[in-house]
Amino acid sequence: MPRKSRASSIPTPSIDVAEAIRVMSEQYGPFPQEPRLDPSHELVFTVLSQHTSDTNSERAFQGLMKRFGSLEDVAAGEVSDIEEAITHGGLAKIKAPRIKMVLTRILELNGSLDLSFLSEMPLDEAKAWLRQLPGIGPKSAGIILSFFLGMPAMAIDTHIYRVSKRLGIIGPKVNTEKAHDMLEAAVEPDQVYPFHIAFITHGRQVCKAQRPLCKECIVAGNCPSREELMALTEGKAANNVGESKKGKSRVSQVPHTFTTEDSKQ
Repeated sequence: MPRKSRASSIPTPSIDVAEAIRVMSEQYGPFPQEPRLDPSHELVFTVLSQHTSDTNSERAFQGLMKRFGSLEDVAAGEVSDIEEAITHGGLAKIKAPRIKMVLTRILELNGSLDLSFLSEMPLDEAKAWLRQLPGIGPKSAGIILSFFLGMPAMAIDTHIYRVSKRLGIIGPKVNTEKAHDMLEAAVEPDQVYPFHIAFITHGRQVCKAQRPLCKECIVAGNCPSREELMALTEGKAANNVGESKKGKSRVSQVPHTFTTEDSKQ
C-alpha cells in the first residue's frame, strides 16, 4: 500500500508509488551510485549546472578548479576572475557572483566549507540551512542532501514533476516547491534515490513532455492520464500528417526541427 501522508492535505496517490519504483527500476536499472565530490564542491557544481548541459557545467567546473585550485581560493577571489574561469559553462556573469556569495556565506555561517555536519541534522533543518544560501532552492538543496550526504531529500526536476503529476502522485495544481514535501511524504526514505533516478529516466525515455509514448509505458495500466494523453498525442499526429500534405515544399526545406523541450529529451 502507498505510504500514508504526513499531512492531511496530501492526497493518497492514485498509483502505488513503491510498485511504480520497482517496475521502473527493473526496466531501467540497476542504478549504481555514481562517484561524487564532497558536498561543498558539489554545491558549486550544482550552481554551474543550472540552465546548461552536463558537458558545459563539467567544463566550467574544471576551469574553475584549474584556475583557483581550491574552493577557499575561489571564495577569496575576484568575481571577474571566477567569471573568466567558468565562461565556457554559460551564464557566467550570473553564476560567478552567485558562487562567490554562496561560498562566502558558508564560511560566515560555518567557519569552513565542510558541509558534512548537515548529515547529522534533522532533514527539515538541513534543508532550511542550505536554502538560506544565495540561489539555493529546494531542488539544489535536495540534490546535495540526497546524492552527496545520503539523506532522504527530494530533488524535483522537470521530468519527476511531470511524471508525478501524470501518475496522480501529486495534484495538477501543485507547484514544484510543494511537490518536494508531498513526494517526500509519499516515498519511503530508503527509496528516494531509486525514485529519483527511475522517474527521471522514465520521463526522458517514455513519459516525454510533448509526445509521451503511452503505448510503450510500463506503468500505463495504472496511469489516470493515459487516455487523455493518448488522445492528445494521436490528435497531434493526425494534424501533423494533414499539415505535411498541405505544405510539402515548405516542410522539405526544413527536414527536422526541435522544440526546446524536445532537445532535452
